[in-house]
Amino acid sequence: MGAAAFTALGLLLDPMRILFIFAGVLAGLVIGAVPGMGGTVAVAILVPFIIGLDPYTGLAMLTGSLAVVHTSDTVTSVLVGTPGSAASVPTVLEGHPMAKQGQAARALSAAYLSSLFGGLVGAIGLTLVIPIARPLVLTFGSPELFLLTVLGVSFAGSLVGREPLRGVLSGLLGLLLSTVGSAPAAAEYRFTFGQLYLEDGLSLVVVVLGVYGVAEIISLLARGGSIAGQIDLGHGWFQGVRDVIKHRWLVLRGALIGMWAGILPVIGATAGTWMAYGHVVATSRDSERFGKGDIRGIIAPEAANNSVEAGDLIPTLLFSVPGSVPMAILMGVLMLYGVLPGPRIVSEHLDLIFVIIWTYALANVMGAAIMFLASAPIARLTFVPFSRLAPMVILAVLLGAWQSTQQWGDFFLLLILGLLGYVMKISGWPRAPLMVGFVLGEPMERYFWLAVNLYPRPHDWLVRPAVLILGALLVAPFAWDAFRAMRTKREEVTSIREIRWTFSLNTAVTCGFIAVFAWAWTEARGFLPAAALLPLTVSLTGLVLGIIQLIQEVRGRSLPSPEDGEEGVSPAMHRRAVLFYMTIVLYYVLLWLLGFQLASTIWLFAFLLFVGGLRWHYAAVYTMLMLVSLNLLGRLLGVSLPAGILVRLLSGG
Repeated sequence: MGAAAFTALGLLLDPMRILFIFAGVLAGLVIGAVPGMGGTVAVAILVPFIIGLDPYTGLAMLTGSLAVVHTSDTVTSVLVGTPGSAASVPTVLEGHPMAKQGQAARALSAAYLSSLFGGLVGAIGLTLVIPIARPLVLTFGSPELFLLTVLGVSFAGSLVGREPLRGVLSGLLGLLLSTVGSAPAAAEYRFTFGQLYLEDGLSLVVVVLGVYGVAEIISLLARGGSIAGQIDLGHGWFQGVRDVIKHRWLVLRGALIGMWAGILPVIGATAGTWMAYGHVVATSRDSERFGKGDIRGIIAPEAANNSVEAGDLIPTLLFSVPGSVPMAILMGVLMLYGVLPGPRIVSEHLDLIFVIIWTYALANVMGAAIMFLASAPIARLTFVPFSRLAPMVILAVLLGAWQSTQQWGDFFLLLILGLLGYVMKISGWPRAPLMVGFVLGEPMERYFWLAVNLYPRPHDWLVRPAVLILGALLVAPFAWDAFRAMRTKREEVTSIREIRWTFSLNTAVTCGFIAVFAWAWTEARGFLPAAALLPLTVSLTGLVLGIIQLIQEVRGRSLPSPEDGEEGVSPAMHRRAVLFYMTIVLYYVLLWLLGFQLASTIWLFAFLLFVGGLRWHYAAVYTMLMLVSLNLLGRLLGVSLPAGILVRLLSGG
């Protein structure tokens, strides 16, 4: 193990890898500072650009980005009281009052240093866990591995929001999407609609960029405006450092709480920061000071949110149970590199694990240093209207999607999945389980097929001790929900009768889920037995649960639990979302007709002029700089930018 750690350190200290880590850290800091984006969008944008790199460099860059997203989301939380992500809400409670008192610099420096130490504690904890977990995970066979993948999807569904059934259905849809293309255990193509493009399955890059990237862009554009206010960092940078040193044991406790929250699948950074904040309030004798600008209320949650990601790596890497969407994407990237997360990774790719650990520690140091030096410029970025940042993000997303397979089908699929992601976002359907299900679908099908074929009688593998334990963990959340429902039945019935059901977007999505599962079940019945095993199981389960969900909605027993939510989205925002979605569709049409260079020039200039509100000469300079940057990036990645149909006709191609 020591040899693997030093080998990984030697690999990491390669100057080019350090440069890529630095680039990942910068991307994570910038994206983390923009409210509403966060770790998922950071990873989604980076994924297409790392696939051409070797596994060590690509994963180092991705880990560097993930490690620092919660370091920079503190900026808007402190300066303007708008959380950069859900995990930074506790920081708003104490940091923004301090900013109003002229102590923004003190709050920010304490947050950065706490995040740094929290990340380092997480990296150390991850290192110490490996020798303990290694002998345990190596005893797992295909039945246990199958149950672990089921557990990952189940946890992603049952622990998201107040409506676990929606989460489970979302996870099942992700599993169904993962079965598109060739079957791993039979010579048959599934759900391809006769399209050659779909025979290789759906690209992880396109799914991520669509469900999260395009959906978030549309949402932020529809919301409109910028986070206005005066930028005044004030003084007290060294005072914040002294505060962290003074409360060093609080930093350690917050980091340990965050790491534990990360180890528990799908609990994540938000719960971790609130647990750390609750701990410091509950253990303080002067708890009445909190909420008015207490530095301790910043230190504990900031230490927790950076250690969460390290804790999350433990179930992701060792048990194939991702605890968040970024970790699910990280799993997908590992599989693209031919590395299967799970018990075997500790014996076959231990050096890769240590590259991730070393990167995590180094990135936290880089991130804190950069934020200390560049807080003012990054703070100014958060005050730029998103309509002026959106074109840059949209072009990066489209270029990333094109790089996946360099087929026009990538763009078409990106638009469909972007619309799906946005509709799910505003209608109360969680998207995280969909991503977890999509990533876990391939290993789940493989292990399911092996378990069924290696153990002809189901009870031969269902009664294995580890399978029984994992089965108990699988059933526990649903049993607990049923128990709570029985205890509060009378009160719930009384309140439910007051709710009158009306057909809404939420119900329309439910009906859409039912229709998809019904169609998939019909199609899967005609597949070969080995190819139909998972699709039939998933579609039938989804169909039954979808009908139950619809019945609950009609009876008034199910209410939306949106990420933004219908209650937070006005009809005017819906109309703006449709308008901005159509501008992206128009850009796609222009790309198809005119090619990347000409289409991007026309669309970028028009968008910045009419939507971004820039003067024509600023819009022209912005457009030129964007096109030059993207062309250089395309050459660096070896990507041939799309040529339009008219260009090909004129050139005789």
